[in-house]
Amino acid sequence: MRIAIVTVQVPFTTGGAEILTEMLKDELIKRGHKADIVSIPFKWYPQETLIKAMNMGRMIDLSEAGREKIDKVIAMKFPAYYIQHDNKVLWLMHQHRQAYDIWGTQYGDINCWRDGEKIRDFIVDCDNRYLSEYKKRFTIAQNTSNRLKKYNGLDSTVLYHPPLNYEKLHCEDYEDFVFYPSRINTIKRQRLLVEAAKYIRSDAKVVIAGGGDSGEIEYLKQLISENDLENKVILAGFISEEEKISYYARCLCVYFGAYDEDYGYITLEGFFSEKPVIVHTDSGGPLEFVEDNVNGFILEPEAKKIAEKIDYLYNNRSEAERLGKSGKRSLIDKHMDWDYVIDSLLSE
Repeated sequence: MRIAIVTVQVPFTTGGAEILTEMLKDELIKRGHKADIVSIPFKWYPQETLIKAMNMGRMIDLSEAGREKIDKVIAMKFPAYYIQHDNKVLWLMHQHRQAYDIWGTQYGDINCWRDGEKIRDFIVDCDNRYLSEYKKRFTIAQNTSNRLKKYNGLDSTVLYHPPLNYEKLHCEDYEDFVFYPSRINTIKRQRLLVEAAKYIRSDAKVVIAGGGDSGEIEYLKQLISENDLENKVILAGFISEEEKISYYARCLCVYFGAYDEDYGYITLEGFFSEKPVIVHTDSGGPLEFVEDNVNGFILEPEAKKIAEKIDYLYNNRSEAERLGKSGKRSLIDKHMDWDYVIDSLLSE
């Protein structure tokens, strides 16, 4: 079968979405299909450009390529999922959240535009109309399905998938540092963990890995300098996959501070590495996996509370091990595997 995976790409940006589409392509090819990724360049501002991107998503013709029929389209992101095809399935990462759950929050932008409400209404109307065309709608997380139902009245089925290189993730020890690998920006809330470092009483350290928004990175550096945290917080920058696996294997615990995350590979990577994961009450997708005091901690997004749990784990390594092993078991119980995902996406 010739299968096109349709998504969008913000140039010079690579994250979980791009990793997922590459994994899906590889898994389809392993099973004998011809698969390729079709990415639409995406720029969401100003408002005129956003509307053009939506129109582009609707106008793309993927009925065939090189005069050979494309048998199936798997659409994954806004506005690529507006595509027209007679055999398409939705595996939704997320919608344009600025028109939905992020509207009016500190992370939103459309609500600040001169025609913000009109743009939001246009996005919602298009989503209602074009997502209704799909005979089968899947999402990557229950949090995503909940949003689709809440805002658009559309049902969907969750298809969980394992993270990249999950079979290589392992545990070596429970050393004296907390690990947070992620793209750095305000919605991922690395600053909360840096602020927590001010209140850590033990010798536990913080390692934050990843690139991202230059302004937020400079803010973190300033926060570290102003509070004399140079010996407490390490900004590791971009790290290789091998380095990330090593950090996971050795860390005391994993912190994942993102606000209302869609899925959250970090939670899964932490559990596959047998480490407890600290998330927040408003973390979204990770709450589908983290159980408080069972395999990690669910906290209010407050620096002092984060510090308290880090100190607790530092002083109780056996408890860190217990929680981490429980996290690994919880993923095994969810039967998280690619065979089920591919069978579901390709079923008629």
